[in-house]
Amino acid sequence: MVFADLKAQFTRDHTITDWDPEDRVAWDDGNAEIAKRNLVWSVICEHIGFSIWSLFSVMALFMGPQYGISQDQKFVIAATATLVGSCLRIPYTQATARFGGRNWAIFSAFVLVVPTVMTMVLMMNPGEFGFGWFLAVAAITGFGGGNFASSMTNINAFYPQRLKGWALGLNAGGGNIGVPAVQVIGLLVIWLFADRPEIVCAIYLVALAVAGVGAALYMDNLDHQTASGKAMVDCLKYRDTWLICLLYVGTFGSFIGFGFAFSQVLNISFTSAGASKPALAAAQIAWIGPLLGSLARPYGGKLADRIGGGKVTLYCFVAMAAAASILVVAGMSADSNGKVITGGVLAAFITGFILLFLLSGVANGSVYKIIPTIWEHKAQSRTGLTAFGKSTWSRSMSGALIGIAGAAGGLGGVGINLVLRGSYKSNQSATQAFWVFLVFYVVAAAVTWWFYARRPIVLGEKETTDLPVLADAADSSPVAGDAVNTVAGDAVNTVAGDAVNTVAGDAVNTVGGDAIVDGTTAPAIT
Repeated sequence: MVFADLKAQFTRDHTITDWDPEDRVAWDDGNAEIAKRNLVWSVICEHIGFSIWSLFSVMALFMGPQYGISQDQKFVIAATATLVGSCLRIPYTQATARFGGRNWAIFSAFVLVVPTVMTMVLMMNPGEFGFGWFLAVAAITGFGGGNFASSMTNINAFYPQRLKGWALGLNAGGGNIGVPAVQVIGLLVIWLFADRPEIVCAIYLVALAVAGVGAALYMDNLDHQTASGKAMVDCLKYRDTWLICLLYVGTFGSFIGFGFAFSQVLNISFTSAGASKPALAAAQIAWIGPLLGSLARPYGGKLADRIGGGKVTLYCFVAMAAAASILVVAGMSADSNGKVITGGVLAAFITGFILLFLLSGVANGSVYKIIPTIWEHKAQSRTGLTAFGKSTWSRSMSGALIGIAGAAGGLGGVGINLVLRGSYKSNQSATQAFWVFLVFYVVAAAVTWWFYARRPIVLGEKETTDLPVLADAADSSPVAGDAVNTVAGDAVNTVAGDAVNTVAGDAVNTVGGDAIVDGTTAPAIT
């Protein structure tokens, strides 16, 4: 029976034409199961992609002196993986429209076999490969970071507007948890097998094979995928694009940057504190921060729905500055003690980083709530468009900015690793880096307050927290003041009180009954 099912899946036509998720009859008669099947395997592929992207955050714990890789070089390796993964998010956003969601999922899974095998070779032969090899392999693991954008774009096309929030939220959350997942596997390997990093790689080779074959058997291509490259180019002409990118550098950039660097900082700190097995001690803690940051993201979005994205983002940056202050004080204490890290300093480091993970997760969701309001307000001044045209333009530009911000945000992770590397190299401690983080969060808080939290945007004759969908009179209209949002440049409507939020770069979404838009958190734009 199992083999018959596999044969049927293998031989069937995997291209679907005329897919209409809004057709409720067709949805109930089988389309829901098709969409669910594609969602499950999309989550699996994306999750493993995130894990491979984060692979060197674990490998760094195994890389002792015999590898000939210094501490500052480990941070450069992490920064390289982060940079490549961030840059690939924009082309990956367009990939499903060109190649098909199933085809690209298969490619995305099997292409990651290359860096996984190469990482295994490097780790099994300590001292035989130089820094350049590690840098090159880390760059190829960055392909896993691009998976998020293509996966989100693909699943957006399968689900009806009333269910996009749930589907995209599950897809995003399942992917992001790949970061703590690989770190937990690394912990188990260190605990059970000590110095056998190739076991981590072997586990993920099996996982990639399962993901690739599963995508080939169970996923489908849709013939109507679209992605708006033109909107991405047009978006760059506006000041708000660059401001939102700056804020997302501080939110998602902090999450992914600390996700790569936290284990290394802990390893260095436990070594200084005299732990007998510093790598194991670091691995026992490193996964907690990324997990909390991933889980906190939907709550940041929902909180922003209630009180405004600008306000939530502002509060998060203020709190992140406070958390960075804990790191600064602890670092200065260790520096004054001959660079020796005591138990109290170590506890402060762990507390500060965990808070930064948690707060960056909340802010990940809240930053995106600012975006639709910006473009809705700008759309109102575009006199050459009809009401429907303004709404379409607003949604397209929102989706473009979401994709750009998601890619730019990853650059924050690059910066974090490079700043930490410079700090350890020049001062043998992370204190200088902690000061840089503190100053950045203060600047980000000031920018958020001045542009997006100081005074509300006014749409029409009243301030609003929900942006109504402007529908064509000849077309269907949204129900009960539902909100609008977009993914990867594709317009998304909502129905019956279900909010939709989005990403082409790490957005999280929400919740039936809540409008996913922030209409109260941006200044009037002239």
